[in-house]
Amino acid sequence: MLALTHPLPALRRAGALLGVLAALATASVSAATPKLTLPSAPVDRAGQVIRFTPPPGLPQPTVATDGSGRRWPVQTDPDGRACLVVPWQAAGETLELILSSEPPANRSEAITSGTAAGGLAFTDEGKHVLSYRLDPSAVPRPGIPVEYHRAGYLHPIHSPAGALVSDDYPADHIHHHGIWSPWTKTEFQGRTPDFWNMGKKTGTVERVALDRIWGGSVHGGLAARHRMVDLSAPTPITALHENWDVVIYRVASPAKPVHLFELTIQQTCATNDPLILPEYHYGGAAFRGRAEWLGAAASQFLTSEGETDRVKAQGKRMRWIALSGAVGPGAVAGLAMLGHPDNLRAPQPVRVHPREPYFCFTPSQLGRWTIEPGQTYIARYRFLVFDGSPDQALIEAYWQGYAQPAVGRVAGP
Repeated sequence: MLALTHPLPALRRAGALLGVLAALATASVSAATPKLTLPSAPVDRAGQVIRFTPPPGLPQPTVATDGSGRRWPVQTDPDGRACLVVPWQAAGETLELILSSEPPANRSEAITSGTAAGGLAFTDEGKHVLSYRLDPSAVPRPGIPVEYHRAGYLHPIHSPAGALVSDDYPADHIHHHGIWSPWTKTEFQGRTPDFWNMGKKTGTVERVALDRIWGGSVHGGLAARHRMVDLSAPTPITALHENWDVVIYRVASPAKPVHLFELTIQQTCATNDPLILPEYHYGGAAFRGRAEWLGAAASQFLTSEGETDRVKAQGKRMRWIALSGAVGPGAVAGLAMLGHPDNLRAPQPVRVHPREPYFCFTPSQLGRWTIEPGQTYIARYRFLVFDGSPDQALIEAYWQGYAQPAVGRVAGP
């Protein structure tokens, strides 16, 4: 009679072999899966814009997934580098993100643009974020003198809930415009053109060209050129060339919805003569808040140092400043402007008006300086637009994410 062998030992051996094979396959897949590691820091960081070079020989990553399954879009820029925005990284936390590529049918552009009402409007998943003004003749009401007409600034600016937070051509100071960046007290070729107070007719700012517009799943934006023209000369002459780069970022699934964008300003001399900037209390990158915020008690300031008294905040050096106010019954919204630590004289002093809803980062408050021929003045700012009252800890985390984002390490096969 044929002896039958009990099947259990054989099954066990087969199971063990299958387990080994599965472990080897898992290890192989893991080794072949590119990962992006973001080292920890001793502070909370929000809205980190992370750029990295994808591993060679693999499809371009379009999604980053963390250990808890949260997914964030990845966008590849024309230079071949990839970009994603990490909404939050807690102090002491190391993030490991798996990079993968989705089919083209599953990809979409979150940041898009289109022309509207004399401007180039950018939206985030269909919600208006900001507009860049293209047409200097598109003024909001009749009767504004032609010397005040201008373009090349940002307005309107909206919160995630759709609340307007900026103003344009306000009646009390019709030379104020959303976000704009002229110099006030200057010396050029022995004259003193004022590019801020355009009603003096000694200086103006003109939009020259729109060089680039783009959109994407992570960011979109524009590159534009302006010029500051000295009108006090016998014949108008350009004193400064100015380049603006505006980038709007998609912050996917943050704890608190925000609109996030940044502005990089580059200025160079247009002649062989420098632009001299004497000590002065305002001028530079500025923000004008919503019309209803006019009045000492109608809006609220908050600085990186926790100061809420606008008189005490005037002239202080600060990492960031926020302006907020009512946008309807029971509703509040605001905007925070974050200064980059590489800016000239950072942290820069800020002009805070005692009753008007505006402020500007003004390095000239710390004394005379010049923009010399052959040199480039660079100023970088990031803006956070939010609904509700300003959260000091959250804004500080966004500043930390801007000032010292994690340097990602990519590991792949």
